[in-house]
Amino acid sequence: MLKRFLAFSVLSLLAACAPKRIPGTDIVDNSDTRAILAVMEQYRTALEARDAQAIQKLISPAFRDDGGTPNDPSDDLTAETLVPYLERVFPRIQGPRIELSIRRIQVGEDVAAAIYYWDATWRMPSLHSRPMKESELEQMVFRKEDGTWKIITGI
Repeated sequence: MLKRFLAFSVLSLLAACAPKRIPGTDIVDNSDTRAILAVMEQYRTALEARDAQAIQKLISPAFRDDGGTPNDPSDDLTAETLVPYLERVFPRIQGPRIELSIRRIQVGEDVAAAIYYWDATWRMPSLHSRPMKESELEQMVFRKEDGTWKIITGI
């Protein structure tokens, strides 16, 4: 009986020492991870609304993305070129629906990375008559600037 009590006590102490997790995830629950999740949700909402200006507010002036082609600079995006690019693309897209399933967030002093699964559907009548779909595992990288997490790559 004493052994069971001791084992239960040790397990209880270990459980109490475990970091608190965001419900339904394995992500540590703290102010930084909550802020990063909020930025990602704002990004998702802005994509669905096709709102280039809202996305611009979420990115860092140091934003840079290679468009998935590291050896081809012709499709690279920067903080300066992102909004004009989105303003050209968004009018051609109809009914975008995006789901982001955040798998992991790693936070450093002023840099963080989120691994997420991207599941998107949309219509682009000028390109295809049928709805389009894309799913992929991605990484979004953030930098803390003036106390706010901003996207520096990975959209």
